[in-house]
Amino acid sequence: MTIYDFSAKSIDGSTVDLSDYKGHVLLIVNTASECGFTPQYEGLEELYRKYREQAFSVLGFPCNQFGGQEPGDEAEIATFCKTQFSVDFPMFAKVDVNGDDAHPLFKYLKKERPGFLGSGIIKWNFTKFLIGRDGEPIKRYAPTVKPEEIQDDINDALAAARA
Repeated sequence: MTIYDFSAKSIDGSTVDLSDYKGHVLLIVNTASECGFTPQYEGLEELYRKYREQAFSVLGFPCNQFGGQEPGDEAEIATFCKTQFSVDFPMFAKVDVNGDDAHPLFKYLKKERPGFLGSGIIKWNFTKFLIGRDGEPIKRYAPTVKPEEIQDDINDALAAARA
């Protein structure tokens, strides 16, 4: 199983098969508009713009499970991301990342990269998962890890895929 076995609803409501990203290096992030980490949207967009020509993408998944920090609907989230941070990378419909109703993609990601002490939960907004071109999760990053701190790992993933 890889991330290519999943689909998700885009922020505009259409279904996206993650197999559409076959051969790409991805950074999957659970996001929120009213979080202390929300300014990371800027760094995520910078990564997207810097590496997208090398088949890299950031995939943003809004989530309201942490402090109610993503209260808006998809249209409000899309407008916020575009107007406040010029987000151009793909955004998806709001999802749960923990609990019984967690999106299957996040159940898979947590199983493959369980996090600190194997907790198997996502503790806050802006947890990041780096995915290799083969669709396998490579690494998980805590919310406190800034997007620019991930560049070396992205470069390694992009280089490894070409080898």
